[in-house]
Amino acid sequence: MNWVERGWYNASKLNFVLLPLTGLFWLLSSIRKLLFKLGIKQQVPSKLPVIVVGNISVGGTGKTPFVIYLVELLKQQGFKPAIVSRGYGANKQSNKGQDLPFPRLVSSELATNLTGDEPKLLHLRTQCPVVISPDRAQAVQFIHDNTDANVVISDDGLQHYKMARDIEIVLLDAQRMFGNGWLLPVGPLRELPSRLKSVDLTLINSGSAVVDTHNEKDYQLSADMAYNLLNPTNKLALNNSNKQGDKVHLVSGIGNPQRFLTTVETFGYKVESTLWFADHHNFTAADFDKFTTDDIIVMTEKDAVKCQAFAKPNWFVLPISAVISNKVEQQLIELIKQLPVIN
Repeated sequence: MNWVERGWYNASKLNFVLLPLTGLFWLLSSIRKLLFKLGIKQQVPSKLPVIVVGNISVGGTGKTPFVIYLVELLKQQGFKPAIVSRGYGANKQSNKGQDLPFPRLVSSELATNLTGDEPKLLHLRTQCPVVISPDRAQAVQFIHDNTDANVVISDDGLQHYKMARDIEIVLLDAQRMFGNGWLLPVGPLRELPSRLKSVDLTLINSGSAVVDTHNEKDYQLSADMAYNLLNPTNKLALNNSNKQGDKVHLVSGIGNPQRFLTTVETFGYKVESTLWFADHHNFTAADFDKFTTDDIIVMTEKDAVKCQAFAKPNWFVLPISAVISNKVEQQLIELIKQLPVIN
């Protein structure tokens, strides 16, 4: 986390040297929204219903676990969902220099540098079509033309106004909320909090829970037992008779590593050190040179998909699932019932 990001969530006034850029950001984003409102810029109609899961700030709010949950909920309601994503970090060419056009269908065989980390994880966890493209409207059309999906979830893309949408769901982080309340880059906001008045549902991710079957919170994240990257059946169980064995080292490149740290500690592990990289960091084996074979490494699923090729026997991944209250699930079902059914 650099000094700008640190300033978003503390009382530092150093960020205000960037105030002219925030003014420019506000002006450009306001003009852009006005152009769509006046019809000068056209929203691309979609032949499939679209559900946007996004946020009004940068940084992690728990979108990926929620999207995975939403896929399963839609399946339970009789839909065939697909996912579109920007595919942040996905290269335009293969390692052999071959052009790979967008929109691009994610597969298990495609390398992570051709899919992006989150889209690859979403495909592996949901086994539904995932399509990446900087132009999300094109990705939605690709899904219509090339899959049997009849509903689309947009992973992020709240501000991608070119893409038509039927439902907007915004996730907020309970600890971070709106930060210092300023737009980028002085603050973390892409849009002002007033934007929440126009969305269909706003959920606050209140953190992690180890066991959570009848939770009162609207939305939480639940951790499962960490499993080995090379052997998923090898679980990282707590050893009460040997506290030394409980010590772990966290390595991550995600938007909100503090939540990851809190989740691991809540689960009962003792964190000996943390190594944080920028969000969407492209991991290499050299990033782990400081660790020995005796060090137990724990990372998120999003990071693990990029480390599989050079993983060691002492590296583990902590899977995270969304825990949704019955009240919110019923709200979601009511919204889903309003969607057109495309055969």
